[in-house]
Amino acid sequence: MKRIFQISSCFLLLITVLGCSDKSKKGNGLNEDNLVGNKGNQSVKASQAGAHNSKVSLDWEGVYKGVIPCADCEGIKTSITLLADNKFERSIDYLGKTAGFFSDKGSFVWDESGSVITIGEGDRGQKYKVGENQLFHLDKAGNLIKGDLAEMYRLMKNFSDSNLENKKWQLIELMGQEVKFSKDKKPAFVIFDSNNARMSGNNSCNLFSGGYTLKPNGRIEIGQMMNTLMACDNMERATQFMEVLQKADNYTVVNGVLHLNKVRMAPLAKLKVME
Repeated sequence: MKRIFQISSCFLLLITVLGCSDKSKKGNGLNEDNLVGNKGNQSVKASQAGAHNSKVSLDWEGVYKGVIPCADCEGIKTSITLLADNKFERSIDYLGKTAGFFSDKGSFVWDESGSVITIGEGDRGQKYKVGENQLFHLDKAGNLIKGDLAEMYRLMKNFSDSNLENKKWQLIELMGQEVKFSKDKKPAFVIFDSNNARMSGNNSCNLFSGGYTLKPNGRIEIGQMMNTLMACDNMERATQFMEVLQKADNYTVVNGVLHLNKVRMAPLAKLKVME
């Protein structure tokens, strides 16, 4: 009887050992499957992250402007144009400094995350984190700047208006007076170019150009203009047109006619699209 009991005990022990071994194998198999699954999920997540980065998801093409804090000047007035082919145009003005202006252009580079770009090279190189309608000026280590002045280290994207921009507007009324041009005279016109936020045209005598910024509710800020210095017969009208462009602070486009206005005054000028 004692022998039978010993045999039974050994048999039960053998079954228990084999059962544990089988569970262990199954457990290891499940863990391996989970590991493979995790790797697959990580790959999918990485792919999804890449599909939702700034480069892919945001409408980053456009013009960005702002004034960055400066240690030894009044501020660094910065304008950056990002083009769809990864080209850039940049102008920087160290306010309050003589010979503090420079401009350059070239290609910018995205980092691996698709969220940060580098503009320029060497001492002129600068990294920006691309956000929705804004660029965040990063420190030398490529980190977001924090502290009380953090909000000032941003360049905001210009508003755009297809009703105004990329059209050739001919002057038809100036300070309430109708304007007509004979066939042998140059018409006064202006073009607002959304690609670089610059305006250019002819005041009926001289060519001119300058920067502009569109703001909400039809407001516009026109920067200092540059023009050629030819002498013409009707210089008074050409000069007046230039003065109006500098004064205008808002605009409307009604029935194909552009109205340049100053606060609540009557329109300073009216222009129509040239055919």
